[in-house]
Amino acid sequence: MSTALWLLAIQGTLGAFDTLYYHEWRARLPARVPGTRPELMLHAARDFLYALLFGSLPWLAWRGAWAAVLALVVATEIVITLADFVVEDRVRQPLGGVFPGERCTHAVMAILYGAVLAHLVPEVLAWWHLPTGLVLAPAPIPESLRLVLGLMAVGVFGSGLRDLYAALQLPGGGWPWPVEEVRAP
Repeated sequence: MSTALWLLAIQGTLGAFDTLYYHEWRARLPARVPGTRPELMLHAARDFLYALLFGSLPWLAWRGAWAAVLALVVATEIVITLADFVVEDRVRQPLGGVFPGERCTHAVMAILYGAVLAHLVPEVLAWWHLPTGLVLAPAPIPESLRLVLGLMAVGVFGSGLRDLYAALQLPGGGWPWPVEEVRAP
């Protein structure tokens, strides 16, 4: 589990970079609703799942039937990411497409996520055979990593709220960017 969590922290760092630099700064997705709504809704859903992973895996063992719930969370995240690959191509056409560097960042993140899963799946399979329960069982990682993952959980949850707020076109949802309505084709 230790290796999975270190890799997850790297994934979170790349995800934060992708969100802050490409989604916020370069594309200004929250200011371009309703055209960017489909992408923002997917980002929000994925962010909430990542918040659950970052916040729980350093602390909890998902045992028995809970292992199946965790597997469903991971599978849902994968489906959302695949849908996002398709949706962002359509949504970003009016903006000139997905930035080349962003596409490369996504590829690296996909490879890294595969490495996370390679280390997480054996843990989940072991938990599956234990009595059902969400058990406080802190992973054998440095407290500093546990803290970073906790902060990432809070950050990605906040990012999900921001994307959801903007997607719903609530007042000030595009802040700090001026509203630039772009409609998806």
